[in-house]
Amino acid sequence: MIVYGKQIFFYILEHHKDLIKELYLAKECDKEIFKKIANFGFKIKKLDFKTAQAYARGGNHQGFLLDIEEYQFKELNSLKKSDFIAILCGISDVGNIGSIARTAYALGVGGIVFIGERLNMEGVIRTSSGAALDLDIALNGDILSVINELKQVGFKIFASANGGKEIHDFKFEKNKKALILGSEGLGLSQKIINKCDECVGIEMKHDFDSLNVSAAFAILCDRMINA
Repeated sequence: MIVYGKQIFFYILEHHKDLIKELYLAKECDKEIFKKIANFGFKIKKLDFKTAQAYARGGNHQGFLLDIEEYQFKELNSLKKSDFIAILCGISDVGNIGSIARTAYALGVGGIVFIGERLNMEGVIRTSSGAALDLDIALNGDILSVINELKQVGFKIFASANGGKEIHDFKFEKNKKALILGSEGLGLSQKIINKCDECVGIEMKHDFDSLNVSAAFAILCDRMINA
């Protein structure tokens, strides 16, 4: 699995060295940066611009690329031990998913359940600045079954939707919680909302209908964890 970009390159070197299979440079580095990379003990492979572009599939690699082990998704059961998890239902934009993963890890979320059969983890790792590597992520294709399973082990399920109860007016109990977010365009279906225990939202101060889903998640997550 190829990941690229200077920030993610050094994050993985410093925090997940064991995942690295190959290390590539496609630019000349100053002596201090080259020495820093060499001190990690990996053989440095030089790539020409065309090859580096092919490895990065046209992305902005900045001359720094890594081939790392495939991400190992977790089972839903392992996330049930957490006090707070996020469930992403219908969100397809890798940038939004990566941003949510970064926020989730920073705020102490126990894990993420992505509703779907596959997830572009190269993009999620890159757009989360590496935080996705430190976060438990499970894949599951059936949102209603996930809700049922979590309820059986004591989770209270919150849907995020327009018209939900203003998050700052909500009094949260010290119990296990899961927050479900839908796609920015369609949100969550009424069937899913009806299966949840509560529906929460963010009051807009001006006549505007929504926030970016990753921005909304940051606000809701902080309030639910730190209330």
